[in-house]
Amino acid sequence: MRPREVEYRESDDAAPVEMLAALFEARGWAFEITAEDELAGEVLGSWAKYQLKAIWRSEDNVLQLLCLPDIRVTQDKRQQAYELLALVNEQMWLGHFDIWSNGSVLLYRHGALLGDEGLLSIDQAQALVETAIDECDRFYPAFQFVLWGDKSPRSALESALVDAAGEA
Repeated sequence: MRPREVEYRESDDAAPVEMLAALFEARGWAFEITAEDELAGEVLGSWAKYQLKAIWRSEDNVLQLLCLPDIRVTQDKRQQAYELLALVNEQMWLGHFDIWSNGSVLLYRHGALLGDEGLLSIDQAQALVETAIDECDRFYPAFQFVLWGDKSPRSALESALVDAAGEA
């Protein structure tokens, strides 16, 4: 993935994909603009390397941000994973977790309505990306506990939230 040379001041707003490109470049994160209205990149979280994808829908002025922690849900764990999803999503204020029916991939998804101008500030871009990474980091252990540790969904969530509360 190639970085792009884009520079913005904190007071500037820009088209969402361009602003996210500037943020990724400033942070030294690998990214690629895959289409005029899409960006794909990688970010190292606390538990894993996450794939991030941003999709801009200008007709709705909505920026959809997807964060994929590279977790696949096998058929035999699907019921427990969906139960955990419901418990996890109750804990969230922004975005939600889902399992794509095509490929059984776990993902975090957030749609941000940007208003009539359809512009994104660097602060908004940073908040959207950091929230996605933080939420994936916060709940990654719970999914690991269910999918590979054979814990119940409720027990996995409780364990993950206790561990997260203890981190400094």
